[in-house]
Amino acid sequence: MATRSRRTSPPNGPRCAAPGDAPARDWNAVALGPVRGRWLLAGKDGRLTAYARTEDGLLRWTESAPGGPAWSGPDLLPAPGLTDLAVGQGPDGYAHFVGRRRSRTGTADTGTPDTVTYHHAVQYQSGRPMGPWDTLGTLYRKPEMSHRGGPPAVAVDALGAPHVFVRNAGRGTHVRRQDKKGGWGAWDDLRGSKTFEGACAASTAEGRVFFAAPGEKGLSLWAQSAPGGPLLKGADLPYLAQDGSVCALETAPGRITHFWHAADGSGVFAHREGAGVLALGGGPAYGTVAAARALVDGYDCTVLAFRTVGGRTALAAYPTEHEAAGLWWTEIGEECPESPALAVDARGLVVIASIGARGELLVNRQKDASSLSLGRWQRF
Repeated sequence: MATRSRRTSPPNGPRCAAPGDAPARDWNAVALGPVRGRWLLAGKDGRLTAYARTEDGLLRWTESAPGGPAWSGPDLLPAPGLTDLAVGQGPDGYAHFVGRRRSRTGTADTGTPDTVTYHHAVQYQSGRPMGPWDTLGTLYRKPEMSHRGGPPAVAVDALGAPHVFVRNAGRGTHVRRQDKKGGWGAWDDLRGSKTFEGACAASTAEGRVFFAAPGEKGLSLWAQSAPGGPLLKGADLPYLAQDGSVCALETAPGRITHFWHAADGSGVFAHREGAGVLALGGGPAYGTVAAARALVDGYDCTVLAFRTVGGRTALAAYPTEHEAAGLWWTEIGEECPESPALAVDARGLVVIASIGARGELLVNRQKDASSLSLGRWQRF
């Protein structure tokens, strides 16, 4: 795989695929679970797309029209040999994917460690082919250290440039980002220590990038003070978060609230600058917290969802940034092996999605904006 010399072009420039090419539809493909990050995304045309991992690639379902209710797919997007696939989306609406490939460089007899490389691809339009996978190389130049890079997370800044984050050999964080000309800079050490692998990368509507990593000492946070600026480390939060549970939501212009499951099973917690750490209840859970903002009965509300330890989805809502109003958690749907996703469709209604135990996409929608009551689950 060769590294491209300039930023990948959108559809009105060089094509991502040859004319007439289309993703392969595979009705027999089974999703193994969602990709890392916010895996239910709204495209520029208003259609939602859900992404899941499968053997040697991605599965993708796309709304047939903005607001649904029909979906096309699953479409198979090949990514042979890539694992730990993550997705991020910037203000331009493009979906950026990053994966990790582990290659054996020796034999069991020599004791030579595997080489870990990272790879990046872009989807520009809902339902369209994905561009080629470009290599980002290894985290370290020394062969004996190149296997010590963690799973990736990705966020996209105001210029449409992806930022790829990985846990490094010292259990801190490295980031590599694309420049204005589409080239990739060197890996940059953001420091930090004793972090876990299940980190969260996000960006605001204006394109500021945020990164949060749970760890043994608490939650480590980095943020850009302005779009395009350097990532600066903030003070660690002395709260132990379950690995892989953190998500971020822009709850006011330029202001991020982070949500996570407490490592001790005591429920969901939230934090944003100026508000401190807030307990939101919910009890023991598994996987990533999902979050979205939507109008409910005329109020700007934050909607949260997570997978309970029993496998069901728990759902709650409250007026955005008014956690003191209280949350009432309700279990819905059937048992699912991994975390749900939340998004708002073209009609402004909440959509909740899960990957079912048989590898299919499960979708439910808010009936109308007057309440958070849901309709019937659909299976795709």
